[in-house]
Amino acid sequence: MDTQMHAIHFKADQKLLSFIQERLNKLEQFNDQIVSAEVYLRLDKDREKENKIAEIKLHVPGKDMFAKKQCKSFEEATNVAVEALRRQIIKEKTK
Repeated sequence: MDTQMHAIHFKADQKLLSFIQERLNKLEQFNDQIVSAEVYLRLDKDREKENKIAEIKLHVPGKDMFAKKQCKSFEEATNVAVEALRRQIIKEKTK
């Protein structure tokens, strides 16, 4: 799967990018036809506790899937977004 990661208004470290890539690779267990993924990491208002936003868009033949989650850390936001995408993939397969 081809993955593009974008950190908006900050520099993401390699450890975070590796974590996200690892989580996205696990989605291929549920659908091996995923072409690519786009990940956008954003910082919302800095004074809020839950100010990390992860947006993930999966490109699958016939349909694109999207999840956007806001949490206390990018890792947590990524986990929740990937879980939402996993549910979308499973739902789409059962149709």
